[in-house]
Amino acid sequence: MSPRTALITGASRGMGAAIARRLAKDGYDVAINDLPARISALESLQKEIGSTGRRAYIHAADVSDAGEVENMVGGAAEALGGIDVVVANAGVGRFARLTESSSEEIWDQVMGINARGTFLCYKYAAKAMIAQGRGGRIIGASSVAGKQGMGHASAYTASKFAISGLTQSAAQELARHGITVNAYAPGPIDTPMLGGFDLDEAGKKALIDSEIKKTLVGRLGKPEEIASIVSYLASQESAFTTGQTISVNGGQYFD
Repeated sequence: MSPRTALITGASRGMGAAIARRLAKDGYDVAINDLPARISALESLQKEIGSTGRRAYIHAADVSDAGEVENMVGGAAEALGGIDVVVANAGVGRFARLTESSSEEIWDQVMGINARGTFLCYKYAAKAMIAQGRGGRIIGASSVAGKQGMGHASAYTASKFAISGLTQSAAQELARHGITVNAYAPGPIDTPMLGGFDLDEAGKKALIDSEIKKTLVGRLGKPEEIASIVSYLASQESAFTTGQTISVNGGQYFD
């Protein structure tokens, strides 16, 4: 499978934007997705990628909505001439104790975006790739919290464990079609999301300091370090790798 086309969700910033840049550098034309409210950031990324000679197609969509995901995958395939790689990167993180009054609302939101959204991306990516008949790569975003539970973040933890299980199941189902399915599990990465867990500034700093102390390398990871793993998983060289959730966490957790 030579580089052709890739769709990246949640691509307006952070890891998603870094992944889109890296895959464009690798020779892919890319479809970039995020919510309609983030169109301006997607347009800036589109111009940046376009300046490198690769095509970038924008499709705003809510990944928790089945119809929107189906239209997104179909639109990307039509615009770019098929879909060879789908990176289900979009996600949200929120803190809540089990006993808080808002925990049920947060559970529904986080599971809807992280778990359901990834499921829908896998589903419609698989359908498109099977119809094309040329194999493909499906890649999801788990987390260190999908390897070890995170206190006060039960919904986020559950959603990321769900992605690892979904990845294993989909890998078994899709292997006969030449489609590999893998996920990446970042530790603390220097992105807007890391400081966005419903915390005030002092709480954000405390969280970041705590996460850095858990690593062996003594720093936050960079979005580009996640993008490099995705680059490998999207490549022909990863053809013997499927059903895996690969940790990229600075030694925060061993598996």
